[in-house]
Amino acid sequence: MGTLSPRAVLLLALLAALRAPPAAQGRPNFLVILADDLGWGDLGANWAATKETPNLDELAAEGTRFVDFHSAASTCSPSRASLLTGRLGARNGVTHNFAVTSAGGLPLNETTLAEVLRAAGYSTGAIGKWHLGHHGRHHPTARGFDYYFGIPYSHDMGCTDTPGYNVPPCPPCPRHGAATSAADKECYTDVALPLLENLTIVQQPVDLSSLTERYAEAAARFVRRASDSGRPFFLYVALAHMHVPLEVTAPPGRDVYGAALREMDALVGQLRRLAGPDTLLWFTGDNGPWAQKCELAGRLGPLVGAWQRTRGGSPAKQTTWEGGHRVPALAYWPGRVPAARSSRAVLSTLDIFPTLVALAGATLPPNRRFDGLDVSLVLFGQSDVGHKILLHPNSGAAGKDGEIEALRLAQYKAFYTTGGAKACDGSVGPEERHQPPLIFNLDRDIQEQEPLDVASAEYRAVLPVISRAYAQALEDIATDNISVADYSRDPAARPCCNAQHVACRCQAPPAASLDHSAERRATRLCL
Repeated sequence: MGTLSPRAVLLLALLAALRAPPAAQGRPNFLVILADDLGWGDLGANWAATKETPNLDELAAEGTRFVDFHSAASTCSPSRASLLTGRLGARNGVTHNFAVTSAGGLPLNETTLAEVLRAAGYSTGAIGKWHLGHHGRHHPTARGFDYYFGIPYSHDMGCTDTPGYNVPPCPPCPRHGAATSAADKECYTDVALPLLENLTIVQQPVDLSSLTERYAEAAARFVRRASDSGRPFFLYVALAHMHVPLEVTAPPGRDVYGAALREMDALVGQLRRLAGPDTLLWFTGDNGPWAQKCELAGRLGPLVGAWQRTRGGSPAKQTTWEGGHRVPALAYWPGRVPAARSSRAVLSTLDIFPTLVALAGATLPPNRRFDGLDVSLVLFGQSDVGHKILLHPNSGAAGKDGEIEALRLAQYKAFYTTGGAKACDGSVGPEERHQPPLIFNLDRDIQEQEPLDVASAEYRAVLPVISRAYAQALEDIATDNISVADYSRDPAARPCCNAQHVACRCQAPPAASLDHSAERRATRLCL
């Protein structure tokens, strides 16, 4: 996705000298960095064999590392919706991914973290992947963000002129004549991948080789504007790394994934320096690695889902095995977050919403329940207690999307349904129902290899506790204010710079509309 040019490095250095705005009235700045498809073992501080993350490892040494931290779902849109609402997809309505032609998105009656913080006086910005709806009022600038720069969904959901590394490889965008169908159904050829700045398509197709540099420059612009305004900021950076395609320069025979990981790490280092000392930086991932991408997939570390592997399929992204949802996580805030600390508290991306709201001195939206916790005390090293119960929704590998059929209680993890996602070898683990549930003791079996014997005293003792907790959790969701996402599709919803050109390619500055509703009549130009 491109390395930083000398010009960009100089620009960022100059802007970093300005620093982020000082904490206004004691309120900190917030920088949340969300990596894509990152494995728990992709962080050197987690897994000694990983050598490509010196900046992240430095953050771990100078901040707090969370070793039992989980994404709220094991796939893109649901995970992001939960981070920005503090609520599981069973409540906020986002249970599976949105498409290029999605007319809907994150339900409008759900309140985002950006909306709460903006109302509290924060400058709010989002950079990178959105994937929560891009049509009409679902665009990030309509969901609480003052500024947006990025790609409206995953960067494999559109063709480019430099497709990068993927398994299987995808063809470049067509340049003349009608778009042709790719041999692989996972490749897009009918519409090019767009890059947006607010409501404007600034490039279509995106030049992936310069995307890292452009994200860094957009972050610098946002921080500078926040500094000029005198307001604290909330900046949400959803990286393209480590999702395929990987656009990186790697010498022949060099590990492409490792080169891309090193590039991501350098970008995180740049963002850290931009943010300044009065900023809480929270780094984590949206889900585990995409195993079917073979050598371009991340590293699970010890989270190998051994029980599932013997039955076929992957225990990573899209599954409720630890490799699907346990993700790297770091918090860094000089003088506030303890340095060189590892926390074993059971935490989640769900906790980011209530924790930042509390630190900003704001209040949670009323008339709804939250799955996330205010974990400020854990951040500050005053506690190591997180979730007593953590729910893991189905995310594509088995069961109905969004339903809760796996949960964590203390060191125990119970599965009422299991299944494996598509693996590198093409195998898919069969969906299996378990009544009574499979129960693993993660304290002594992090590999999820051997479930407890149902006849054992340990199983008989923990099963009633899990069963009660599970029933209470489902009842709590059923009696909450639940949203329903619109997953309808409309070809007119696809971001298109110029429908007269093949794949919507920009060759001139015509009007480019991202929505066709009456509410927004602003001109969108492809520059």
